[in-house]
This record gives sequence, structure tokens and C-alpha cells, in this order.
Amino acid sequence: MVQLSAKAKELIAKARIVGFASWQTTHPQTAIAIFQAADDEGRYLTDEDLQQIQVLSPGTSVLIPVAKMLRDCITEIVDEARAKVLQAFPNILQPGGGLYPPFRAEACWRDFWHFSRCINYGIAGGSHQFTSEQGLGYMKLLYEELNVPLDAMVLGLEGIKIASLQRVEPEQQRNLAPYFDHLIYQLSHFQDS
Repeated sequence: MVQLSAKAKELIAKARIVGFASWQTTHPQTAIAIFQAADDEGRYLTDEDLQQIQVLSPGTSVLIPVAKMLRDCITEIVDEARAKVLQAFPNILQPGGGLYPPFRAEACWRDFWHFSRCINYGIAGGSHQFTSEQGLGYMKLLYEELNVPLDAMVLGLEGIKIASLQRVEPEQQRNLAPYFDHLIYQLSHFQDS
């Protein structure tokens, strides 16, 4: 069992990627509550959640099937993103690599799943701006505390985008790309400061 520092444990609790404050003017409170409940539980939106959101926020209707399909393909999407990281950083899992020992790699792949989940909320809600500035600030501090290899994480997020967009029609790709690009931009700026 890996022992995390008290600081890391505190930061994990605060490092929430998604923020729904900006949705107050575009979504009914009941719909936001569905998103918030799923995020609080760290899970994807269920079919029932998506149906309720579609009824409460009819403007999201065209994106709901896409969110559902991407959710259902998450294992393959993360596997493809992981393969891109391992190809670009062949020694990353070896002693001295950024994702060694194995528990670090598992945490990375789990973060890929969570990144996809959060992007999926943005898609289902029809909002490119789905992140919490404060939550991302804590995530940056957490990544610094744990010495997470940011170049690999950004590459993984780009891999998630590629794998996801390959699963939709070409005309949908342009509309969906900004959801991925938003989080890629946020994460890539962890390196700037």
C-alpha cells in the first residue's frame, strides 16, 4: 500500500476539475444537480441521468448520444491514449521513469479516465468551459507534490482527444474538439508557472 503525504491527501480532496458555477445561466438547477451528483461520486452520467438532462436542457439533445457513446467506449479510448504515451516515452514505466513504480502508472491511467469523464460532462452539458479554476489550481499543486510527468499527461490527454474524435462522424469532430482542447490547454499551462 502506497503512503501519500498529508499534503497530497489534502490536495486530492480539493483537486476537482469540473466546476458548474458558470452553468447557472444556461442550465436549470435540477440539471446541474445531476451533473454535480455524478461528479461528487466520481462516475460517468448514467443513461437515466442523460435522459433527465435532455428533458431539462433540450438544447443539449444533439450531444447526449455522443456523450453516451464516448462513455461506453472509455476503456478503449484510455487504452489508446496509454499506448500513445508508452510509445512516446518507452522508459516511463522503468526504474527512474516518471511512472515508476507501477502504482504511479495506475494513477496516471486512472487520471486519463477522470479527464475523459470530466470532458464528457462538458459535452453532455454543451459547455466548453466546464473546468473549475480553483480545482485546477489544487490539481496543479497535487501534480507538483507527486512529481507527475506533465508532458506524458498532456500527451495522454491529446491521445484521449484523438481516440474520441475517431469515433464520431467527421462533421461532429470540429464541434467536439473544443471540449478536449479546453482541458488540454488548462493542463499544458501547469508547466508554465
